[in-house]
Amino acid sequence: MTATVLSPAAPPRAGARAWLGLAVLFLPTLLVAIDNTVLGFALPAISEALAPSAVQQLWIVDVYPLVLAGLLVTMGTLGDRIGRRRTLLIGVAGFGAVSLAAAFSTDAAHLVAARALLGFFGAMLMPATLALLRTLFPDRGQRRLAVAIWATGFAAGAAVGPIVGGLLLTHYWWGAVFLVNVPLMLLILVLGAVLLPESRMAAPGRLDPLGVLLSLLAMGPAVLAVKTVAHDGITATAVLALLVAAASAVLFVRRARARIAAGEEPLLDVTLFASPVLRLSALANATTMFALTGLLFFSAQHLLLVAGLDPLDAGLVLLPGFATTMVAGLVASRLARRFPLRVLVPAGLLLAAAGYLLAATPEVGLLAVAAVLVGAGIGLSETITNDAILAAVPADRAGSASAVSETAYEIGAVLGTAVLGSVLAAAYRAGVVVPTSIGPDGADAAHETLGGAVGTAARVPGHDGQALLDSARAAFDAGVGVTALVGAAVMVAVAAVVALGLRPGVSRTGVSGTPR
Repeated sequence: MTATVLSPAAPPRAGARAWLGLAVLFLPTLLVAIDNTVLGFALPAISEALAPSAVQQLWIVDVYPLVLAGLLVTMGTLGDRIGRRRTLLIGVAGFGAVSLAAAFSTDAAHLVAARALLGFFGAMLMPATLALLRTLFPDRGQRRLAVAIWATGFAAGAAVGPIVGGLLLTHYWWGAVFLVNVPLMLLILVLGAVLLPESRMAAPGRLDPLGVLLSLLAMGPAVLAVKTVAHDGITATAVLALLVAAASAVLFVRRARARIAAGEEPLLDVTLFASPVLRLSALANATTMFALTGLLFFSAQHLLLVAGLDPLDAGLVLLPGFATTMVAGLVASRLARRFPLRVLVPAGLLLAAAGYLLAATPEVGLLAVAAVLVGAGIGLSETITNDAILAAVPADRAGSASAVSETAYEIGAVLGTAVLGSVLAAAYRAGVVVPTSIGPDGADAAHETLGGAVGTAARVPGHDGQALLDSARAAFDAGVGVTALVGAAVMVAVAAVVALGLRPGVSRTGVSGTPR
């Protein structure tokens, strides 16, 4: 008598309600991406209205990613415990309320505090949205498409951010860039309560307060160290922050392993990193954000300060690149049925590297084409990696895995601006020539940034002002060439690491045994 082998039942396919839920999860992604872009355009108006000191202006920009990066792991794990929908809705309500407060800030300290609270509530949003996708779409094929659509929110937000910022700042005061969050957050709050299901770990255990503290001390100072080195070079503050981060990270891992050995629930299950798919997908995620933020950093300055475009026109130049990101993400969900992870992710990174090589000659037309190549590479890579991260862990760890993915995004974004920005700044300072007739204050500002040189040149009449402007623009574009080559080299190196790390016989996932 022959025994019948029953194949496991296929996971249920999502219906119309799940796709409506996806639309709700798309909105926070879109909004956070817009928020990141428009602040840069609003800084001149904020500086004029609130008169922040140099330190306060730095904190207005930096406090949000510092708090966000430090809390992503905690908030992802909190969602696993108390419920991902509940965490998302709390984050949405808080983000909307604090955006309202930020819009009407009366001084710089008020705005810094509001930005810190935006980072706190923002950390609740992204891990919860990605984790809920796994609940809404148990079928792997549908989930790939859903993740592709969700990921396009980053590209769409980055694309429309300069346009939205330009329109708002043309017609309203600087607070409008925060106020625009409020109605969208109210919409998400109402629709999310109706359309999104609740999901959490079956037996979550107690939250580990010491683990929370150690994760904060590992991530926050690490981001601070990178930003400090980028702005001031290697200083005692940067070294101390890096030492605190490294020591806290070691203690965090040891504590997590000790709790696992004792049968207790750690803040983050560090055994998830035993999966090469998760490790290398997180590395690829960080690299895609490195590529995106780096490209935005130097291309925006070229378009605005060298080519002389206004913010709206500059946004339109880059718009095809972000649109390509969205299309590539959707195409990637289909390509993943035929090609494995080890092929698609390196291919995406190499496409982005090709875009950087093209950007080494910064001209408006070439930057537009470079943005298309970088956008195609990002869309191809990040869609596949996000799905792979979700698939590489048990369903009840979806929040923790999502937090790993989002933390990688934040680290990549910080490094993109800090590392490539430092290379660009060093090359610029080495190349700019300031006429001797310009005083020390003007010379310092001109040596510091292209924006400082443009401002100084505007105050210096005649030949010397034009000579400074010409020199600064030439030095900046030469620096862009060096920076683009460094960025391309980083992406080629990561593509090689991913291809080798996921080759057959080396990688194993906890799901199917093959990296797809």
